[in-house]
Amino acid sequence: MAKTGIDPEVIDEVIFGCVCQPADESNVARVIALRSSIPEHVPARTVHRNSASVMASKPEAITEAAEKVAAGRGEVFLVGGVESMSRTPLLFGNGAAKKFGRLAKARSTGARLRALLRFRPGDFRPRPALLKGLTDPTCGIGMGETAEILARQFSISRERQDAFALHSHRKAVIARSRLEKEIVPAYGRRFRPILRDDGPREDTSAHALSRLRPIFVRKRGTVTAGNASQVTDGAVALLVASEEACEVHDLEPLGRVIAHAYAGCDPRRMGLGPAHAIAKARKLGGPRLDEADIVELNE
Repeated sequence: MAKTGIDPEVIDEVIFGCVCQPADESNVARVIALRSSIPEHVPARTVHRNSASVMASKPEAITEAAEKVAAGRGEVFLVGGVESMSRTPLLFGNGAAKKFGRLAKARSTGARLRALLRFRPGDFRPRPALLKGLTDPTCGIGMGETAEILARQFSISRERQDAFALHSHRKAVIARSRLEKEIVPAYGRRFRPILRDDGPREDTSAHALSRLRPIFVRKRGTVTAGNASQVTDGAVALLVASEEACEVHDLEPLGRVIAHAYAGCDPRRMGLGPAHAIAKARKLGGPRLDEADIVELNE
């Protein structure tokens, strides 16, 4: 809000995407709005399109705002995505939960002792909520395993994945000076400022990546900690506004929404979702990029 200089009074709605909703800040978009000095009468809602990261929920927030603008139901929207994967809780099974409940209800010392004696070692082995969230309940397969299925189906070798990961790290490191202009400093442990994305690794090499062991399929797997996305925290915010609102409020657009689409696919091959969505967007009238356009976008 400070960077754009936009008046909070002109915000029509706040829409944020979040997959791992914090238990202590439900409807996190509303919390964000109130903490950002957005007037109380401005509605806020949290959207969720699961890809186990904010990468899917942030576009959902953007496209929902764009659709509202197109429908004449608002002019300026504050949108974005937030995720704190490191803070996902540990989950206890129903049996352990009942035992904790009995312990909480116990009033006398004897009742507390009897409740404590019901516990077994297995009750103190909680399962990370993140692990359950990364596993599709309809097929019982985790995201990393779906990547292994696609790697086998399309003959995507470990070497190709490592090369792509290395290229991605190098591009991010080279672009740090540009990316730092978009990063708002945050304060971590002992009030040490976090000034840059800690994902890109300057010391990553092809040799270092090749030495990492597969995570999901131990013997013949190809997905490792080096060529897969990390468990991380982050947030991003931007404004979605009509062309008329940009002129009225003197906002310089970074881009425009031309077309968008979402598509479902076999949960065991969830990585194909973007490919299906691109084809669907083209059928809906989206742009067809030629080779020159793609080169320009990559640069």
